[in-house]
Amino acid sequence: MAETIGFELVSPERLLVAKPVEMVVVPGTEGDFGVMPRHAPMIATVRPGVIAIFEGGKVSERIFVAGGFAEVTGERCTVLAERAVPVADIDRAAVERKLKEDREAADAAEVEVGEAMLAAIDHPSYH
Repeated sequence: MAETIGFELVSPERLLVAKPVEMVVVPGTEGDFGVMPRHAPMIATVRPGVIAIFEGGKVSERIFVAGGFAEVTGERCTVLAERAVPVADIDRAAVERKLKEDREAADAAEVEVGEAMLAAIDHPSYH
């Protein structure tokens, strides 16, 4: 059995994930970073993108996050996300409608999130 690291993903609404995983890849503002057991401690900001959770040597879950913070220790990775939703649950039509409204309102931050959500649907990484 592969060695694991504790992973927690928390949004303002709820605790989404709390379990041991082989690896998690987080979309950091400085670039994506992978966290495995015995990782060096760090704190990083998270950009809108997809968190990939690895179990059994492959991606078991893909969750879109709209930014936040990550804290990493040798035993645990905790992501505090502004918003989080499993990629499989993203409603393309709803995101496109909201993106159109945000563009018309010139809400650059929400436009960035909407575009990142569509990219998560269109270009699934870490299959």
